[in-house]
Order: sequence, then structure tokens, then C-alpha cells
Amino acid sequence: MKYKLEYSQIVRRKLKALKAYLTEQYGEEPAKTAIKIITNRARGLQKNPNLGVDLSAKYDIDTDFRELFVNHNHLFYYKDGDTIIIAEMFGEKEDFMYQLFGISGRTQESIDYWGE
Repeated sequence: MKYKLEYSQIVRRKLKALKAYLTEQYGEEPAKTAIKIITNRARGLQKNPNLGVDLSAKYDIDTDFRELFVNHNHLFYYKDGDTIIIAEMFGEKEDFMYQLFGISGRTQESIDYWGE
């Protein structure tokens, strides 16, 4: 079965912003290549929706989200019938667990050390 693929408006905006940033930093061709890598990998979910990691099993939380890490970015998606919806995207340095679920992966020791 081949699933449909949809991007949330949030992800569309983030991909556009990432492309603009990469274009400014590295030029148009590297930016296009980076975005193409992300979107091609996401299209792979149409044939294999279980490609990403099941967050409920990995973090022992109640969620339908799966995570696909590609090109320094975390894509969070879920299945809705015959559609894969990419709901959110975070860069590798962002605290996605806190932003999505309110779970902080930072310890007090880390906060004290880095002064954050």
C-alpha cells in the first residue's frame, strides 16, 4: 500500500525558513540539495510508514508520533488512515521532547554546568 503524504503548515514554514537560511549561508544549490534530501526521505514513508522510531516505545509516553531523523532534522509524523502527516520538524540542537511533550531531557547538572 502506498500512503499519501502531507506536511503541516508548521513544517512547510520551517522547510521554507531552512531553505532561506541555507541559501544565505551556503548558496542556492546546497540549500536545494539539503531540502531535497529531507523531502525524499519523507517520501520514503509512503512505502514504509514504520521507517521512523516509535516514540511511545522509545520514551514510554502515550503518543502516535514516530520520529524520522534526516539531515540534522527530526521529522515527527503519524498515520491517519491512508495518509502520513508530517506534523512537526525540529533541528538536531532543539529540545524537541520539551517542545512537544513538556519533557526536559536536560539535567540540573547540565544546566548548572552550561549556565542555561
